[in-house]
Amino acid sequence: MSTFDDFLNHFPADVQNSIRLVWDTLGPNEKTSFLALIASFPLDTRLVKGLIQMSTAQVRQTFGRKHNVAIIGPANVGKSTLYNQMLHSKQDLAAVGPLPGTTRQTQQADAGLFNVVDTPGADAVGEQGERERGLALSAAAQADFLVLVFDAVQGIKRSELELFRDLANLKKPFLVALNKTDLVSRKDLDSVIAQSATHLGLKPQQVIPIVAKEGKNLSRLLLAIAATEPAMIAALGQALPEYRWQLAWRSIVSAASISAVIALAPLPVIDFIPLVITQSVMVLGIARIYNYRLTPQRATELVTTFGMAFLARTIFQQLSELEGIAGWLLSAAIASSTTVVMGYAAIIWFERGQKLTPETLKKLTQNMTAYMLEIVKGLGKHKPSRKELEARIASSLGESPLAESRKALDKEAEL
Repeated sequence: MSTFDDFLNHFPADVQNSIRLVWDTLGPNEKTSFLALIASFPLDTRLVKGLIQMSTAQVRQTFGRKHNVAIIGPANVGKSTLYNQMLHSKQDLAAVGPLPGTTRQTQQADAGLFNVVDTPGADAVGEQGERERGLALSAAAQADFLVLVFDAVQGIKRSELELFRDLANLKKPFLVALNKTDLVSRKDLDSVIAQSATHLGLKPQQVIPIVAKEGKNLSRLLLAIAATEPAMIAALGQALPEYRWQLAWRSIVSAASISAVIALAPLPVIDFIPLVITQSVMVLGIARIYNYRLTPQRATELVTTFGMAFLARTIFQQLSELEGIAGWLLSAAIASSTTVVMGYAAIIWFERGQKLTPETLKKLTQNMTAYMLEIVKGLGKHKPSRKELEARIASSLGESPLAESRKALDKEAEL
């Protein structure tokens, strides 16, 4: 499978062998989940940590013992800074400083999917240096996976090369990270990476450039570590749908708030064109989250095909016969509810290629409209300002149970 092979080529030969052995043990569903992870794993450090946070429950159920991942390298290359980026709790943060030798002991903490071990510099000399080197190598020998960190500015000298060979001889799965790449000029970075790779006997794509203090490229490190353990792959795969939903929900909430404001304007009931435009922009954003290629024109076609604007008008005509409901209130509730349902319908389409039936769309919209009516009724009898309405919708939807999971909608849609 070319996608998997492309992913595999980013790691040293020994790691490729380990990952392929794991790959061969996976069932079809787990392989599908992992390939989805490769395509959709977030680049943003905060989002990466959010996905791992969501995976923790699955990890606890699956693992008898979490893997230990040791961060190894010379002194002052940013090992402790990278360690801190991986941690599950701020209480476990390691001390960092500009002077070599800040870390004198190994320390271990929970990184969600695995345990991470910080180590002293493994290249020091003298009595103290030898003791610290022994601690580092001992931690490496006991670890399940190694992250070898080197300094992009200092490069790979004789001492770094000797350390690399000692660690490679342990026959542990590992990857190489080149830290502090922000201190290298952009025009020289490719050359620096290539030189480091050559010294280590690796290909340039097998050296991951990082900026530990910013968490840059942390996602590549974490995905590589996960690839060596089926349970980690399974945990991430199980968390991915909810993670994607939570990201998509932000787009849905924003679009629903805007749709409600559109309904306040002195336009025909649920105005067709502004609503379609708003929903099309939302669908385009959701498509990116679900790794679904969609053009702006195709997004508009998809929204039109689902016919939510027409459904909004139909429901408005039905509910407008009820007494005691102001027209503005009803319009705002219906516009926002149809936008929420359109977002959900788009997700089902991206995931399964399945179009929800008109009956299902109508049922979901009616139930969501009742929910939205209760929200906007809280604003009082007088028509609110656009800013007040938008804030009310955004706040209420952002705090609803749907912000965490779409299970209630799946149940209503009988999926």
